[in-house]
Amino acid sequence: MSLKAFLHQLQYDPDKAKPQNWETDWEDAPLPYKLYRHLPVFPLSADIPLTLKVERDYAKPTLRELGHFLWYTFGLTQLSQAVYGPEAGGDWGGSMQLCRRYVPSGGGLYPSELYLYLKLEDLPQGIYHYDVAHHRLILLREGDFDCYLGKALGNRCDIPACFGVAFVSTMFWKNYYKYNNFSYRLQGLDAGLLIGQLLEVAKRFGFATGVYFQFLDRAVNHLLGLSEQEESAYAAVPLSAEPDIEWFHENKDEDLMSAADLCGELAAVEHEHYRRSKKVADYPMLLKLNAASMTDSSQFFRQIGREIDASVESSAYMLPRVNRLSYDLAAVFRERYSPENEYVLQPVSKSTLAALLQEVLASFKYRNDLDGKLQRPQTRVSLYGCFYGVDGIGNGAYRYDGSEHALRLVRSGDHRSWLQQGMSLDNVNLYQVPLCFHVAGDMEHYQAKLGYRGYRIQQMEAGMLVQRLLLAAAASKMGGRPLLGFDANASDDLYGMAPFGHSSLIQIPVGHCRGRSRLEGSLAH
Repeated sequence: MSLKAFLHQLQYDPDKAKPQNWETDWEDAPLPYKLYRHLPVFPLSADIPLTLKVERDYAKPTLRELGHFLWYTFGLTQLSQAVYGPEAGGDWGGSMQLCRRYVPSGGGLYPSELYLYLKLEDLPQGIYHYDVAHHRLILLREGDFDCYLGKALGNRCDIPACFGVAFVSTMFWKNYYKYNNFSYRLQGLDAGLLIGQLLEVAKRFGFATGVYFQFLDRAVNHLLGLSEQEESAYAAVPLSAEPDIEWFHENKDEDLMSAADLCGELAAVEHEHYRRSKKVADYPMLLKLNAASMTDSSQFFRQIGREIDASVESSAYMLPRVNRLSYDLAAVFRERYSPENEYVLQPVSKSTLAALLQEVLASFKYRNDLDGKLQRPQTRVSLYGCFYGVDGIGNGAYRYDGSEHALRLVRSGDHRSWLQQGMSLDNVNLYQVPLCFHVAGDMEHYQAKLGYRGYRIQQMEAGMLVQRLLLAAAASKMGGRPLLGFDANASDDLYGMAPFGHSSLIQIPVGHCRGRSRLEGSLAH
């Protein structure tokens, strides 16, 4: 199968991406985190602040503050034991115990890993892995890598002015063991959810950030000591206490660098790690797509962003301008909930919907190398929604115009039946949901401009937008559940996306819900 046909299948016929005879070996499942062995360790503070109410002034962190930042970004935060019954396929009284993180993940499998290049007074300068299980840093490679990383990013970022760089990677087997080839779609979304979480937490800790989707992959993997047969970097996020540094310097001909040349400047490292699975199946399509998505020379880095165009459309429903949601981010993390059959239909006010949409768009704005220095770039992912029972807004399918803070009616009426019929599982009753959102993007995944890398970038940006939506929903006292088990063709038809060149990437029902029967305890000291 060609790579293009494979990506089309992931989007429009995902059931075929998983062989019919595929059986998940739950007894041989990998750990949801990577454990390095026999390397220097640096414990992090577990005395976690319980509130994140305001954004701090820009400042370089101490090791203690960095530990708090990493814990809120990706740490193990809660121990949860849930009781389930026949609706989950078991007997009454069955239970499931797991460690939760504040950032969501498809199936709770967390294929992403977090690495950092750090330059702090309390640590040896070098490359670290965040050991989620033990809340500590693992030193992988000691040294000054400012020049190397600058070249790996195409000399576009002032790395010496940053106190660190975060890297989000994907370990292929961590969710392939359950989802087979469909895991490739989830891996991009998961990486985006983590990046979105990192950016939101960074704001509260006073860190300036920029996201680089384009870099010399093999050079970064070489620096981190990753085996590309099992793991690969997906994004780099420089961290600085100076927001006005040069983030996206124009790449000049004399700055061009190849991954092969850069790898030659640094000795290879190989570290032992533990994953628990005794048997690991092959995943040739994932490796083939990962290789096709790699960039071997900085001459291929592109800026594809464009400024927002003046809207010429009519028949828009202008939403009221409201104050931005004000909330304690730590409390919202704790309250975020992913319902299944716990949705309870309750009316939603027009002002609540307006505040939610306004917050999603405002918090989603971020620096990235696709937009560069554009002042008002258009977003590459869009929000559509089917609304039912919203006070003052007619039932119907809408497209949200963020530039005008307006809803554009696509199809009037109650479409909950349409959406329910498109579900591949009966785990969510959409008749109990007043707001059903769809994140949409370019149906060709920017392949003409970015090659196969465009697909995973699109999935990451979709994940970043979903994370903002989930946080805004939690701040509005509602729950949201990201779903991929829906009929993308039916959703595209519902919204009439074809003229816009869009396709539905993920579905998120949002609404009020009752709590599930579970016990929870914080893992913060």
